[in-house]
Amino acid sequence: DIDCSERSSGDQKQEDELSVPTDLSEMLAAGTKEVHEKAENTEFVKDFLRGRIRKELFKLGHVALFFTYSAMEEQIERNKEHPHLAALYFPHELHRRDALARDLQYFYSEGWQNQISVSPATQRYVERIQQIGQDEPALLVAHAYTRYMGDLSGGQVLRKVAQRAMKLPPTGEGLNFYQFDVDFYVYFPRRAT
Repeated sequence: DIDCSERSSGDQKQEDELSVPTDLSEMLAAGTKEVHEKAENTEFVKDFLRGRIRKELFKLGHVALFFTYSAMEEQIERNKEHPHLAALYFPHELHRRDALARDLQYFYSEGWQNQISVSPATQRYVERIQQIGQDEPALLVAHAYTRYMGDLSGGQVLRKVAQRAMKLPPTGEGLNFYQFDVDFYVYFPRRAT
């Protein structure tokens, strides 16, 4: 009889090499898996997915995202010729700032810009984005991946829950942020290698 439970260390090494992520999207997904799982299991996210959404918190989230995407997209635009960013530069397909502005106008009405302010935590993140945009633009790839891919994939679920829970119009007002004009979820990883 052959004992199949024993394998040589060479077999194990070969198997480990086969399971190592080979492109950027796989590496980022593997590297952020633990944090992603923690985020998915926070009370806020659990409540959100159950449809327990307070409109005021949703609006504040959009405000934070508006400042975040404004900074990130400004830095991506500034560094669009950088070799690590050039292959990922798709402003028409990805940029969220204008969609967030439309949502904020829906929630706060005219003059919304004078009714919102950046939180201290969001301000720290914005400053970090600005710093890496100036000093280490290649790091913007990780931020872009995390934000765009998360909002494109998981955001579609959140959009439906938010629309139902907050009784938002079926025409999409207040939810423009989640509306992407292309199926970029499939395309982005291939371009990010």
